[in-house]
Amino acid sequence: MGHDLTSALLLASAVLLVAVGAVRVSTRLGLPSLLVYLALGIAIGEAGLGIRFDDAQLTRTLGTCALIVIIAEGGLTARWSSLRPVLGPSVVLSTLGVAVSIAAVGVVARLVLGVGWHVALLYGAVLSSTDAAAVFSTLRRLRLRRRPVAVLEAESGINDAPVVLLVTLLSTGALGAHPWWQQALLVGYELVVGAAIGLAVGLLGRWALHRAALPAAGLYPLAAIGLAVLAYGTGTIAHASGFLAVYAAGVAMGNARLPHRPAILGFAEGLAWLAQIGLFVLLGLLASPGRLGHAVIPALIVGAVLVLVARPLSVLASVTPFRIGWREQAFLSWAGLRGAVPIVLATIPLSERVPGARALFDVVFVLVVVFTLVQGSTLPAVSRWLRVGAPSEATELLVETAPLERMRADLLQLDVPEGSRLAGVYLDELRLPVGAVVTLVLRAGAGFVPERRTRLRTGDSLLIVATAEVRDAAERRLRAVSRRGRLARWFHEDGREESS
Repeated sequence: MGHDLTSALLLASAVLLVAVGAVRVSTRLGLPSLLVYLALGIAIGEAGLGIRFDDAQLTRTLGTCALIVIIAEGGLTARWSSLRPVLGPSVVLSTLGVAVSIAAVGVVARLVLGVGWHVALLYGAVLSSTDAAAVFSTLRRLRLRRRPVAVLEAESGINDAPVVLLVTLLSTGALGAHPWWQQALLVGYELVVGAAIGLAVGLLGRWALHRAALPAAGLYPLAAIGLAVLAYGTGTIAHASGFLAVYAAGVAMGNARLPHRPAILGFAEGLAWLAQIGLFVLLGLLASPGRLGHAVIPALIVGAVLVLVARPLSVLASVTPFRIGWREQAFLSWAGLRGAVPIVLATIPLSERVPGARALFDVVFVLVVVFTLVQGSTLPAVSRWLRVGAPSEATELLVETAPLERMRADLLQLDVPEGSRLAGVYLDELRLPVGAVVTLVLRAGAGFVPERRTRLRTGDSLLIVATAEVRDAAERRLRAVSRRGRLARWFHEDGREESS
């Protein structure tokens, strides 16, 4: 038992480190990193190291957990100011666009592949959803106009809801049990109630995090992810869209002034990367390379129809009423990336033992690999050709959440409590060492940049940037003034910590 656990930990750590290093390599080559993760899964599977894994139900469960984290990170980092103008086209693209894509792919699968209508519609449903992980990780590396990026990100966060429902209904045979209009109402209910639940959980989470006063900064990121999972569970119990609830909760929390917000976003980003790595490696492990050769031709046929016919038709029908020009429509068509979501959706009929589900999984797997490689690697050139790139003067400012680490500096916070000798001291009387400076003062709920003659008051909070070399000296000076006031040196107060 101990030996097996050690071997598993060694293998997992090696895969994780290789996957992290592969991000830099894939970025330099302009390739989506998910392809590297899938290759890692195949390499350690039955065709590589010989690890046999064929548990579709476990893959489906773990895939759902990974998608919750990925979608939560997408919501937390999405800006409402960018989402609000494109909410209409994104919702229509996630509903009407999905229906158009299912119909187009289903007809071709029925006529060309010769499968029954039930399996043909499964092909269309599984492949109709764009992938949040692929969209977020690929588009955010490019300099693009905000509108097409916002449409694609919102679509990938919303369209999982109707697609998961349709794939589940098709896999369990429940789709024909009710009239079509009841199924449409059910999809509408899932979307509306899922969004409402997510928004409620997100607003409640904002209120709670502001007032929680948790004893450690590291607890806030855990609470934020916990709230996202709570939104999923609540939405699912209410028979609504859990994924849409997660996205809505993430947007509600991410656009608030949360305490320790950089830590929350950094933790969510790291956890999302871990979820992506684990999910794609697991999906690669589930695939059987020996069978994939038979799926190449069907995958190329279905993929060509999806990319060149179904996706453009869905975009044309969905966003034209919103006066989106043909250049942006063409980019939306080409950038509708498929990734982990279609493969995870393909595990639903596989776990339900639907006839033809194994062939469906293999076709979807090959299609995702081939067309992610083609679309992901050509997106920069396509964006330039269609002229949807952001002009250099309008490029969004990239804000580094923790630049101080790179500059070998630290951010210190100093409060002026009741009775402190700091009250009444002018800023220049602090006489901080060169390399330390007070950058911001928070007073009565409002922040301002102080001047040399700014006088500190009881209740003030100071943010101080200090280089690593002078941090200790700055701390001692601040401690000395807080004990003896501006004349601390006259009293031979050096600010050293008192021994217990």
